[in-house]
Amino acid sequence: MENSKVFAMKLSKIYPLLVQKAERKGRTEEEVRQVICWLTGYTGEGLARQLERDASYQAFFEEAPGIHPGASQITGTVCGVRVEAIQDPLMRNIRYLDKLIDELAKGRPMEKILRK
Repeated sequence: MENSKVFAMKLSKIYPLLVQKAERKGRTEEEVRQVICWLTGYTGEGLARQLERDASYQAFFEEAPGIHPGASQITGTVCGVRVEAIQDPLMRNIRYLDKLIDELAKGRPMEKILRK
């Protein structure tokens, strides 16, 4: 899928899919929110506002209070692509979130997911 299509997707459409992926593996929506807020710097209320206003994925990441400094420690592959090798900063941040949700769904401990 080309980047512009991914960037235009609505957070309100993606968020339930992230939650479903985690819940299928016994994790919770609260853990998904915790991971999203850790990565982006949003508070729970800030995340809720972005969902309510139907923000695009691009706007969600561009308006994020700040990508966590620990995000650069996120490595590995998502959809066959090494996240650390992605040149476009927006796409890299999107893939960071995908990778964190993958780790959550695989049962990784929260302190490791949050790079503590």
